[in-house]
Amino acid sequence: MRVPAHYISSLILWVGPAFAFFKVPCSTPLVIERADPLISPGVASNHVHTIMGGSGFGFTMTYNMTQASQCNSCSAIEDKSNYWVAALYYHAKNGSFIQVPQNGGALIYYEQRPDPTTNGVIVAPPAGFRMIAGSPFDRQYKDTIEADARSFACLNYDGPGTPQTNGFPTRNCPNGLRAQIYFPSCWDGVNLDSPDHKSHVAYPNQTYDNGPCPATHPVRIISIFYEVTWHTEQFADMWYGDSQPFVFSFGDPTGYGLHGDFLNGWDISVLQEAIDTCNDGGGDITDCSPIHLYPDTVTDGCLLEPSIEEETEGWLNALPGCNPIQPGPDDATIVTGCSAPTEIGVPQHYYTDVTSSLGWEWIGCAVDNAGGVRILTGSSVRGTDMTVERCIQTCKADGYTMAGLENSTECYCGNSVDPAKKPTVTPMGNCLFPCSGNTGQKCGGYGFIGIYQECTGDCHNMQYPVVPH
Repeated sequence: MRVPAHYISSLILWVGPAFAFFKVPCSTPLVIERADPLISPGVASNHVHTIMGGSGFGFTMTYNMTQASQCNSCSAIEDKSNYWVAALYYHAKNGSFIQVPQNGGALIYYEQRPDPTTNGVIVAPPAGFRMIAGSPFDRQYKDTIEADARSFACLNYDGPGTPQTNGFPTRNCPNGLRAQIYFPSCWDGVNLDSPDHKSHVAYPNQTYDNGPCPATHPVRIISIFYEVTWHTEQFADMWYGDSQPFVFSFGDPTGYGLHGDFLNGWDISVLQEAIDTCNDGGGDITDCSPIHLYPDTVTDGCLLEPSIEEETEGWLNALPGCNPIQPGPDDATIVTGCSAPTEIGVPQHYYTDVTSSLGWEWIGCAVDNAGGVRILTGSSVRGTDMTVERCIQTCKADGYTMAGLENSTECYCGNSVDPAKKPTVTPMGNCLFPCSGNTGQKCGGYGFIGIYQECTGDCHNMQYPVVPH
């Protein structure tokens, strides 16, 4: 019987500088929708994904598009890659579904695992490189290296550790459920992709994270490993029956269909330098000098507006797309013919578009009240009936050309903003508090102000550039 690889890797990871690594934190999802430019380029994906990384992400992708990212939900400035996995839903006893919130975005490990039969050279995957790990069609453990490369950890910080599982654990996890995906680290050295997005790469022969590469894939690339955690503990009192109640967005209640996608957007020379020089055994990216980091306000605030007009959050009667529950153990099949939308439309704004109704345009989300100093210094008003329209109309009546909303109930007015404090290209993520007078609108955040400005000439909807989705 082969020892499961995750037990081996947990021991090897901490042995010697040869197994150094660094971790790229992704603080939030960039967007959650049916998009997958690897499997379904140019069209709506079969199922909902939660996507992290650079805002250059779109329904079709090139390396140059990654480099055009204006913001990033992951922390490394030189890394404009995209990382995505399927969204997770709670399946209620009455048949309805609701999305399980992520605990942050993801943690991406870059591990230096050299091939023991070569001179230890590890290379950065080239520009344009992409790959997937796992399969959404799996519904049982298949006793392969690829199957061992996917696992779950049932988190319990106050109790004894429990063995990791290849499918969903069958008990409540007090501190959430963590999915773990290890990608192939052996490359054929030629192809940036392949028709199945797997054949150009392979796992080492010994285990998924160690051992020699097969002769067909002789080039050792940096090992990439995802951790994505969901707040399943929020549903602890909602279990029923004799099975666990969670399901992936592609209709998988077993967890064996866990899979991930990687699209390389690194500055390749910087990634190679990090591979060659970053030898921290604890994975702290701040000790990796070639890589520079965004402040949290950037990564927290980087959002991409969804472009498929459908509900993916809140209580749903069915999973988005054509995704009935397929429990296996036979492989799942693709289902078509349902009424799910297929059209990729215009981006759905997080902010309220009042260009036509009021002649004001959205400027962006900015840090406010830092050190007790407001960036809009005119009049102000607050109330439980606050809306975007009320704030703008109040500021206009007071003779101001800028209006800012904050903390759900607060409105601030002014005529200018210090250029050093203007909103950055981060679109909206820190300004998502619902307005107290209209919960369908967003009225800033705690210490973050969402700013509108009176149009001069034509309204443009955004003063700061946004990469088309």
